[in-house]
Amino acid sequence: MNAIVGNRLRKLRKGKKWSQEQVAVFLHISQSAYGRMEKGQSVSWAIHLIKLCQIYEIAPEDLVRKETDSWINKKRLTEIGLNSVYRKIIRKYELQIKELEEIIKELRKERKL
Repeated sequence: MNAIVGNRLRKLRKGKKWSQEQVAVFLHISQSAYGRMEKGQSVSWAIHLIKLCQIYEIAPEDLVRKETDSWINKKRLTEIGLNSVYRKIIRKYELQIKELEEIIKELRKERKL
Protein backbone atom coordinates (compact mmCIF):
# COMPACT_ATOMS: atom_id res chain seq x y z
CA MET A 1 0.00 0.00 0.00
CA ASN A 2 2.84 2.40 0.81
CA ALA A 3 4.32 1.94 -2.65
CA ILE A 4 0.96 2.57 -4.33
CA VAL A 5 0.35 5.74 -2.32
CA GLY A 6 3.96 6.85 -2.78
CA ASN A 7 3.78 6.50 -6.56
CA ARG A 8 0.51 8.38 -6.60
CA LEU A 9 1.96 11.17 -4.47
CA ARG A 10 4.94 11.48 -6.81
CA LYS A 11 2.68 11.68 -9.88
CA LEU A 12 0.44 14.26 -8.26
CA ARG A 13 3.39 16.40 -7.17
CA LYS A 14 5.06 16.26 -10.55
CA GLY A 15 1.73 17.06 -12.21
CA LYS A 16 1.64 20.29 -10.20
CA LYS A 17 5.34 20.91 -10.99
CA TRP A 18 6.14 21.18 -7.29
CA SER A 19 9.31 20.11 -5.54
CA GLN A 20 9.34 17.71 -2.63
CA GLU A 21 10.52 20.62 -0.50
CA GLN A 22 7.43 22.69 -1.36
CA VAL A 23 5.07 19.89 -0.36
CA ALA A 24 7.10 19.17 2.78
CA VAL A 25 6.83 22.82 3.86
CA PHE A 26 3.05 22.69 3.53
CA LEU A 27 2.96 19.50 5.61
CA HIS A 28 5.43 20.92 8.18
CA ILE A 29 7.84 18.02 7.71
CA SER A 30 11.33 17.66 6.27
CA GLN A 31 11.96 17.08 2.58
CA SER A 32 13.57 13.74 3.38
CA ALA A 33 10.47 12.64 5.33
CA TYR A 34 8.29 13.50 2.33
CA GLY A 35 10.77 11.75 0.03
CA ARG A 36 10.40 8.56 2.08
CA MET A 37 6.62 8.79 1.64
CA GLU A 38 7.01 8.95 -2.13
CA LYS A 39 9.42 6.02 -2.10
CA GLY A 40 6.95 3.92 -0.10
CA GLN A 41 9.38 3.68 2.82
CA SER A 42 7.08 5.36 5.32
CA VAL A 43 3.50 5.13 6.48
CA SER A 44 3.49 8.76 7.63
CA TRP A 45 1.35 9.64 4.60
CA ALA A 46 -1.57 8.30 6.67
CA ILE A 47 -0.94 10.97 9.33
CA HIS A 48 -0.99 13.67 6.64
CA LEU A 49 -3.82 12.17 4.57
CA ILE A 50 -6.24 15.09 4.94
CA LYS A 51 -3.61 17.75 4.17
CA LEU A 52 -2.30 15.75 1.19
CA CYS A 53 -5.79 15.47 -0.21
CA GLN A 54 -6.35 19.19 0.28
CA ILE A 55 -3.20 20.29 -1.51
CA TYR A 56 -3.67 17.84 -4.38
CA GLU A 57 -7.44 18.46 -4.49
CA ILE A 58 -8.41 14.81 -4.42
CA ALA A 59 -10.62 12.59 -2.27
CA PRO A 60 -8.88 10.29 0.25
CA GLU A 61 -10.16 7.18 -1.55
CA ASP A 62 -8.48 8.38 -4.77
CA LEU A 63 -5.15 8.41 -2.99
CA VAL A 64 -5.41 4.95 -1.46
CA ARG A 65 -7.44 2.96 -3.99
CA LYS A 66 -5.63 0.17 -5.71
CA GLU A 67 -4.43 0.35 -9.29
CA THR A 68 -6.57 -2.67 -10.11
CA ASP A 69 -9.65 -0.44 -10.26
CA SER A 70 -8.34 1.48 -13.24
CA TRP A 71 -6.84 -1.68 -14.74
CA ILE A 72 -10.24 -3.39 -14.58
CA ASN A 73 -11.88 -0.39 -16.26
CA LYS A 74 -9.27 -0.38 -19.03
CA LYS A 75 -9.66 -4.12 -19.51
CA ARG A 76 -13.45 -3.77 -19.75
CA LEU A 77 -13.17 -0.96 -22.31
CA THR A 78 -10.78 -3.10 -24.34
CA GLU A 79 -13.22 -6.01 -24.24
CA ILE A 80 -16.06 -3.77 -25.41
CA GLY A 81 -13.93 -2.46 -28.27
CA LEU A 82 -12.84 -5.94 -29.31
CA ASN A 83 -16.40 -7.24 -29.18
CA SER A 84 -17.45 -4.45 -31.52
CA VAL A 85 -14.67 -5.32 -33.96
CA TYR A 86 -15.51 -9.03 -33.76
CA ARG A 87 -19.19 -8.31 -34.50
CA LYS A 88 -18.21 -6.29 -37.58
CA ILE A 89 -15.91 -9.07 -38.81
CA ILE A 90 -18.60 -11.69 -38.25
CA ARG A 91 -21.16 -9.56 -40.10
CA LYS A 92 -18.73 -9.14 -43.01
CA TYR A 93 -18.23 -12.92 -43.23
CA GLU A 94 -21.97 -13.53 -43.00
CA LEU A 95 -22.49 -11.25 -45.99
CA GLN A 96 -19.73 -13.02 -47.92
CA ILE A 97 -21.33 -16.38 -47.14
CA LYS A 98 -24.69 -15.15 -48.43
CA GLU A 99 -23.04 -13.89 -51.62
CA LEU A 100 -21.26 -17.22 -52.13
CA GLU A 101 -24.50 -19.12 -51.49
CA GLU A 102 -26.19 -17.02 -54.19
CA ILE A 103 -23.33 -17.73 -56.60
CA ILE A 104 -23.58 -21.47 -55.86
CA LYS A 105 -27.32 -21.32 -56.39
CA GLU A 106 -26.88 -19.60 -59.76
CA LEU A 107 -24.19 -22.06 -60.86
CA ARG A 108 -26.46 -24.99 -60.00
CA LYS A 109 -29.25 -23.45 -62.06
CA GLU A 110 -26.90 -22.99 -65.04
CA ARG A 111 -25.65 -26.55 -64.71
CA LYS A 112 -29.17 -27.96 -64.85
CA LEU A 113 -29.91 -26.11 -68.10
